[in-house]
Amino acid sequence: MGDVRNYAVVTGAYWTDTIADGAIRMLVLFYFYERGYTPFEVASLFLFYEVFGIVTNLVGGWLAARLGLKATLIGGLGTQIVALGMLAVVPEAWLVVPYVMVAQALSGIAKDLTKMSAKSAVKLVVPADVPGALYRWVAILTGSKNALKGVGFFLGGLLLTITGFQTALLVLAALVGSALLGTVALMRGDLGRPDRKAKFAQMFSNRRAVNILAAARIFLFASRDVWFVVGLPVFLRAELGWSFWEVGTFLAVWVIGYGIVQASAPRLIRGRGEGPGGSTAAQLAFALAAFPAGIAIALAAAVDPTAVVVCGLIAFGVIFALNSAVHSYLILSYAESDRVAMNVGFYYMANAGGRLAGTVLSGLLYQWQGLEACLWASVAFVLGAGLLSLLLPSGERPRRDAPAATPEVEVSGNAPR
Repeated sequence: MGDVRNYAVVTGAYWTDTIADGAIRMLVLFYFYERGYTPFEVASLFLFYEVFGIVTNLVGGWLAARLGLKATLIGGLGTQIVALGMLAVVPEAWLVVPYVMVAQALSGIAKDLTKMSAKSAVKLVVPADVPGALYRWVAILTGSKNALKGVGFFLGGLLLTITGFQTALLVLAALVGSALLGTVALMRGDLGRPDRKAKFAQMFSNRRAVNILAAARIFLFASRDVWFVVGLPVFLRAELGWSFWEVGTFLAVWVIGYGIVQASAPRLIRGRGEGPGGSTAAQLAFALAAFPAGIAIALAAAVDPTAVVVCGLIAFGVIFALNSAVHSYLILSYAESDRVAMNVGFYYMANAGGRLAGTVLSGLLYQWQGLEACLWASVAFVLGAGLLSLLLPSGERPRRDAPAATPEVEVSGNAPR
């Protein structure tokens, strides 16, 4: 029961930080675009956010193995408060690209520490002897997280409209601070027992399936962010004339729906055993490529851009959400039972690499040739994800490393399934 209680605390903290992270994204994007920054300059504000996401996932998995998930969670929440404070309490003249990039770097570190802690905790408490339990729990956690990120988008657009940039950041800092205090007060001990002997070199997986899945993850998330992060919101604002409120609300509804689909993935995609295999990930990726291609073709043909983008994004979101949910399940299934935090950290390092590539290209391609260029890049990336997924084990039940263990074992050393 103690591990389940701690997992609930971790999840609540993760949800809170997710809302704040989504809100920060909208605040920074629109505040600086309205100040006259180009799309590429706006994208550069998130450069360190993604770069340090790669570093954090790599180092964070090792730290979690040595220090425990409680330490990485508290560290993530505290770092998020510092990042928000850096933007909220300084003179407006300080809000220039290099300074904001540093603040965003800290925000990226915070987000990935909390995400890695929550995702690793799933495997520590899910009963290994219940068929499909891991698939369902991962889908629920991932889906709820993305739904709440949508709430964050909505909150960011709302706060920017009614309070202004820096006051909105203070509100978010108070929200994350409450999560930090709740975590310190409610968590008992550590979630799992730390392994002080865990070595950093163990972060790099020697399992072929983990490495291929990580590579596919890079391409999958680059395919989303190359048009979603900068190109799409700027297109809605600049080309279609939508307000902050309208853009924030639309993206919020999309991400909330995306999260609902992810949480529903076990009912929509059923494996013959515990869950889906690599063949499912490949099929979904190839299906996904049709949607950004269709949107780009329709825009080039001068079809009503509002209808094309709204309908196309909804369709893209459904298939992408299912693909992402399958990936999130597969990494925990493929993860070695004695190095779950490290494998998850390595995998989300790849995830951050995909977001980094997508974010930079989103601003660059949009400034160069508009949204259509971003969409064709998305097609190329998602096809790459599909081709890599063909190399994954195709069976519906990925091989496990060891028999089931009890929940009272180490995060690294003998982590339960």
